[in-house]
Amino acid sequence: MSDSSANTRAAIRSLTVSIDVALFTPRGNELAVLLVSSPGPRARNRSMLPSDGLRVDESLDAAAARIARDALGVVPAFLEQSRAHGGARRVPELSQVAIAYFALTSEASAARRNAAWVGLSALPPLPSRMKDEIDVAVATLRGHMDRLPIAFRFLPPTFTLSDLQTVYELLLGRRLHKASFRRSLHAAALVEATDEWRSEGRGRPAQLFRYAPPRRRRQRRGVRFDHFA
Repeated sequence: MSDSSANTRAAIRSLTVSIDVALFTPRGNELAVLLVSSPGPRARNRSMLPSDGLRVDESLDAAAARIARDALGVVPAFLEQSRAHGGARRVPELSQVAIAYFALTSEASAARRNAAWVGLSALPPLPSRMKDEIDVAVATLRGHMDRLPIAFRFLPPTFTLSDLQTVYELLLGRRLHKASFRRSLHAAALVEATDEWRSEGRGRPAQLFRYAPPRRRRQRRGVRFDHFA
């Protein structure tokens, strides 16, 4: 065996791989991400995303679910891989190769002791890799909004259309025109009315709706946001 082959195999054996998970939840009028304190001796209480190495007996998805559950205390409502990247380590505590996931939860109160929810507008200094992972995760999430029922994971079984629009605006990070939103929502057949109503102050009660899962053999378009003001 040549020296170059031996060096290559040694490099592969020493390669470190980790799973980073960006957990998001609504907080106030924006998304918040769960950050933990790095356990590394050189970290000096550096904030990081929940992360751990890949175990030899688990898949990438299983590892991401384990890390999210350990950090949050419950299984997140939505979990998806967003990117994979690697290179030389600029931070000693980080691995050379990282598989990034993002997850969504409404269980904002459930988190371990060394974790805290931080609004996206108030992020502390983070390793550049993890800051990039958060940015990519948010962009991926917003790219899914017109074709996946993500917003409904943050709502109770019945809700008003105003409740639903508020969640869409929070996830998208921008305001939506009320009439345009409702027209597109009904055209997409994503909700169905119930016989229940809820009083919202002095105005007339608001009707409650529920998510309408797609019926078999029925094609349904997503909610389009490109024309909303």
